[in-house]
Amino acid sequence: MIVAAWNNGAHARNGSGYGFKVSIADRDAYFQPDWSTILVELEGETEPVEMKINKDTFWGETCRELISPELGRWLRKQGLSPWPQGNPPKLNLEPISDNRFRILKVPKQSGGLRR
Repeated sequence: MIVAAWNNGAHARNGSGYGFKVSIADRDAYFQPDWSTILVELEGETEPVEMKINKDTFWGETCRELISPELGRWLRKQGLSPWPQGNPPKLNLEPISDNRFRILKVPKQSGGLRR
């Protein structure tokens, strides 16, 4: 599933205020309301990040952000943050098993014609 990076507007160097936004359809298809957390493997990192999903904001109609300072630090380390206003990077959130996922950078599409 494709998710969009999210920030509260501060783009803090310590990674706070970062996350990613999940569509309602993807949330309902890939996440279970009885899970309290998910584990997310970040491309190039050794340890997964634990993210809380047992919150009203994730299961509501408007927010649906999963927030983690570790994700923020990873986005900055990957050169994906800060981003131009209104143009957050897209990421591939891949289900692995149960409440475990992997996040990967979406390859940039090359423009122009191929010869």
